[in-house]
Amino acid sequence: MGISFSSLFSELFGKKEMRILMVGLDAAGKTTILYKLKLGEIVTTIPTIGFNVETVEYKNISFTVWDVGGQDKIRPLWRHYFQNTQGIIFVVDSNDRDRISEARDELQRMLNEDELRDALLLVFANKQDLPNAMNAAEITDKLGLHSLRNRHWYIQTACATSGDGLYEGLEWLSANLKRRS
Repeated sequence: MGISFSSLFSELFGKKEMRILMVGLDAAGKTTILYKLKLGEIVTTIPTIGFNVETVEYKNISFTVWDVGGQDKIRPLWRHYFQNTQGIIFVVDSNDRDRISEARDELQRMLNEDELRDALLLVFANKQDLPNAMNAAEITDKLGLHSLRNRHWYIQTACATSGDGLYEGLEWLSANLKRRS
């Protein structure tokens, strides 16, 4: 009885699944964001060589989040994770003014890939707690987001260590995923 009720419930209210690829330059805060969402706490991280993958439940959506290392030598491997990706979370260190153009170049290169043509784009402007952090408008400009045509995108200011902005970003992803289904 419990199993049939459970399957009826999921058919009626349909738990959706979404494959998310989280990328960005090294030290942007991708792994900290992933585990803040998954565990609700800050974990000690080391540079990701390869990937971390976790499932994050939010509002009846099961997000499978692939956190892929961002060091320049392993960025060419990002393309191996593109297939079946419905959403991209691009994490930017808002305080790293020296590498924002490098972040823009990597983002634009990735968005030109055919396998990602339909993927939603969420940009987390991370590390907003730092005094010299660029705001969302400045990052939007420096990443060239307004020039993106035929791409549904959103920028969310965030602080991975406090969790500020993270669920607002997931809210945007979940609302836009539901509109597409």
